[in-house]
Amino acid sequence: MAEQNYTLTAAEVRERSVLKNVYIWMAAGLALTGIVAYGVATNPRLLASIFSSSFTFFGIIIAEFALVFFLSSRIMTMSVSMATICFAAYAALNGVTMSLIFLVYTSSSIAQVFFITAGTFAGMSVYAVTTRRDLSRIGSYLVMALIGLIVASLVNMFLKSSSFDWLISVVGVLVFVGLTAYDTQRIKKWSAQAGGSGDEALFVRMSILGALHLYLDFVNLFLYLLRLFGKRR
Repeated sequence: MAEQNYTLTAAEVRERSVLKNVYIWMAAGLALTGIVAYGVATNPRLLASIFSSSFTFFGIIIAEFALVFFLSSRIMTMSVSMATICFAAYAALNGVTMSLIFLVYTSSSIAQVFFITAGTFAGMSVYAVTTRRDLSRIGSYLVMALIGLIVASLVNMFLKSSSFDWLISVVGVLVFVGLTAYDTQRIKKWSAQAGGSGDEALFVRMSILGALHLYLDFVNLFLYLLRLFGKRR
């Protein structure tokens, strides 16, 4: 019997490196968000200075949206250092706004929901990497569902219906579970297509962009699960 050759090609090594780097960048972003969120939540003066002024709070929200749009649309043309700064800045700003969850929910329930989210996220990521099914077909449906989710959330800000809020949360979980698998497989395809390139800056940019997509999926999945299972103070 002929001996099988298990040596990876340079392209395959690079592809695996991109996938690994995406998760490293995402984990670093989540860690930064968590540290900032906890730091702000445990500092009453800082909390008061940020959330006592609607101008400051909404300014942070606008800055977050601006950073996501700027990073997503310009990352392939900006320097690696600028892309890194923008990603870190977004993760930190998101930590500021997410500090509110420590005031609303108990620390134990936040930890429990975080591990539930991590397990769900990991399961969908493994599925997306190993399945032979092409998930690109569901992408447009997920985007439409996400738009509907945003509209429904805005409407419920005026209706203030608890049952509608529960339904939105359930749909939100389903949408971001699907987006986790879809984005993971899409990132796998990106890395496969660029596997033969020797441009190191390209791989760093691709890693940051992929990390941003998965970071957003993880955070939103966590927040919707927290709304369903979190214990309020």
